[in-house]
Amino acid sequence: MAKKVKKRKEIKRKLLHKYRLVILNESTFEEKISFKLSRLNVFVTGSLFIVVLIGFTILLIAFTPLREYIPGYSSTQLKRQATELTFKTDSLVNVLNYTNRYLNNVRMVLRGDIENTQVNRDSLFEQFKLDPANVDLSPIREDSLLRAAVALEDKYNLFESNQETGTLVLFSPVSGAITQEYDPEKKHYAVDLVAPEGSPVKSVANGTVIFSEWTAETGYVIIIEHKDGLISAYKHNGSLSKGQGDLVKAGEVIASVGNTGEFTTGPHLHFELWSNGNPVNPTDYIDFK
Repeated sequence: MAKKVKKRKEIKRKLLHKYRLVILNESTFEEKISFKLSRLNVFVTGSLFIVVLIGFTILLIAFTPLREYIPGYSSTQLKRQATELTFKTDSLVNVLNYTNRYLNNVRMVLRGDIENTQVNRDSLFEQFKLDPANVDLSPIREDSLLRAAVALEDKYNLFESNQETGTLVLFSPVSGAITQEYDPEKKHYAVDLVAPEGSPVKSVANGTVIFSEWTAETGYVIIIEHKDGLISAYKHNGSLSKGQGDLVKAGEVIASVGNTGEFTTGPHLHFELWSNGNPVNPTDYIDFK
């Protein structure tokens, strides 16, 4: 027992024994700096220094780009680039799909191709037609207010009022008589309207010009995309007033009546309407009288 106590005292004495660390001038042996140290102080100081160094290293790696050089860590820049490339790829796929649909619609309108032989000849009005027997026609307060508002509107402001209510109103593209009717059996998916050469051709509704070019068979052609999947095509024009990408309003002049293209038989407008990829009878939409 005494030996153990003596040994402990000896260890304690060694740990707490003071030493002096002196820094001397080599030439003059003049004392510059001196430190009083013990083994315990050196051990504690060294341990604290190691802990601080480890902590600082961990923080440096965790919050700086240095972690990218450690095996197992992925690069933040590479992650960002991969994410950006993913978004760009999705966008390009969407643009490609839209472009393919656009080109397919233009091809069908220009060549008169249809996806199936059963052409849907119902007009937009027929699609939304309701049976009056199943509708409550008794007036309500909102209906009375609407009637009062309509009564105060300008009687010539037909299109603007229908735009606010969401109803699509189509105008006649040109003033003239129909010389050839819509006849899907003969693959004539249009009505031909005779008019003096140079007469203005107008857009039947608001839309965006998706094609405005010269073709050998149908001369100057302009195609406009409207809402609800409706496309209008104007062929054999003498000149075009709008280019691809232009926004047009209903009744705005987009071309002039002409006699261009191999299939023309005189100054007239070859007018087509397409709904969701299928040709429809323009007379179901427009009163050409």
